[in-house]
Amino acid sequence: MSSHPSRAPAPSIALVLLALLGTHLAGMGAFLGVPVLAPLISSETGIPAGLAGVHIALVYGGSLLSGPLTGPLIHRLGPVRLCQAALVLIALGLVIATVGHPAALVASALVCGVGHGPLTPAGSHLLHDRAPQRSRSLVFSVKQTGVPGGAMLIGLIAPPLGLALGWRGGIAGLALLALITAVALQPLRAALDCDRDPSHKVGLKGAQASLGLFRSHPKLRAISLVGAAYGVSQFCFSSFFVVFQTEILGYDLLLAGLNLSLSQAAGAAGRVLWGLVADMTGPIVVLSGLGVATAAAALALALAAPDWPPVLVAAAGVAMGATAIGWNGVLLSETARLAPVGQVGAATAMLSFVFALAMLVAPTSFSGLVQITGDYVAGFVACAVCALIGVALLAPLRRAGAAGQRSPSSH
Repeated sequence: MSSHPSRAPAPSIALVLLALLGTHLAGMGAFLGVPVLAPLISSETGIPAGLAGVHIALVYGGSLLSGPLTGPLIHRLGPVRLCQAALVLIALGLVIATVGHPAALVASALVCGVGHGPLTPAGSHLLHDRAPQRSRSLVFSVKQTGVPGGAMLIGLIAPPLGLALGWRGGIAGLALLALITAVALQPLRAALDCDRDPSHKVGLKGAQASLGLFRSHPKLRAISLVGAAYGVSQFCFSSFFVVFQTEILGYDLLLAGLNLSLSQAAGAAGRVLWGLVADMTGPIVVLSGLGVATAAAALALALAAPDWPPVLVAAAGVAMGATAIGWNGVLLSETARLAPVGQVGAATAMLSFVFALAMLVAPTSFSGLVQITGDYVAGFVACAVCALIGVALLAPLRRAGAAGQRSPSSH
């Protein structure tokens, strides 16, 4: 200890969780700032609001550029400094969107994606050694409540800001939130970035090593593909729920935003609940059940019509939120558990890369289905199918878990 006399005292796990919650909350502006305000943007620019899925795809395209480099960047900068830099990039990307030109919206999404790519791997790196084994799924799930919490906040504040100040004012408010969060992280840097190595190289070799985990570790490969399949339902729902309500059901923007917020609140509560259940029954069992429930909720939304009572639409959204948004913490915890020693950030970055590849295709395809069919039925059915594919991909892990329980020597 004498060799590190100036090292700051380690913050509590609760403080680290609070910081990561705020980071995820602010970071969701990268994904949902433009889609939530899409009806207002469309009325001024003429860009179809149904193309919000293209924005999501471009954000994930940007994350493909930074994601594979996250492992080396964590070692070089430290996870806190990396989160700060990421939030500044997200703010810059949001500011670019206020130009309003289609080219600026494309550039905005890409820059936001580059910023968002490192956030989840950096958070997993921070939590892996600090989360108690007996409550690992719960800790990771609580951290991930920042994602639906951020979507809930955006659903609540962006529409009123957009109506009061114009859509540019709404976007600028989300950019300011990202910058404020980046500054708020600074007091934690001395303690949490103390093991960074400024001489650590960041390049293609480190990125290739991270992505190579997909080929060399079958269980990590399986869990990554499950995350991609479940992610289709999660982000297509989050991205299109507001537009679906305004264009198909005839709801006004404030009601649609409120329903989105309710669904995201259900997702946040679900993440905590499923984390608790996973610590008691096992993560693979919980993930499988959530896939089946997501498929059922997506089919309910596919059947929704303008003559449905609004409370029923809100309930379907809440059900979708609790299931399609509730799985992430459990899956990230399992990814950290399966990762080789010292490679939690790299393994999570690999998972995020696979996830982003799927998101390049899925939201754009959803937008294409909307444009071709004129409604959202086929898109929500596709979400249900993807969720069931994820359940099927979990089958080998379920069998491996059952075999391990039957044979203590296998441990």
